[in-house]
Amino acid sequence: MPTQYQWPRLSPIATGVRGRCPRCGEGHLFQGFLTLREKCEVCDLDYSFADPADGPAFFIMMFGCIPSMVFAVWLQITYEPPLWVHLFTSLPLLLLTCILPLRPTKGWLVASQYYHKAQEGTIDRDWRNT
Repeated sequence: MPTQYQWPRLSPIATGVRGRCPRCGEGHLFQGFLTLREKCEVCDLDYSFADPADGPAFFIMMFGCIPSMVFAVWLQITYEPPLWVHLFTSLPLLLLTCILPLRPTKGWLVASQYYHKAQEGTIDRDWRNT
């Protein structure tokens, strides 16, 4: 089995958006829709380093959900359409802009954590002596 240093550095966008392992680019990152696997089935990379937390949801809400809701509110205020218009325009738009991008965004964030060797922040200096 190759060591970590024998794997090429792969782009987080290329691997994460496709839901592939950030180290080898071949194994699957997800088990189900948003659940991360424990490790890669190809290179045995342990995914315990990955902690995207609420990052994907935040990005999707800011760049997908809010503009979609603004459109729905604008449509209602401007044209006052019946409910069925919202069922065929606003609801599908919300689903497309809020649900579908979650998996690629989470994959990209996990791959970026691996690529940049991100970890929890620490304070190296002693604050009592300052």
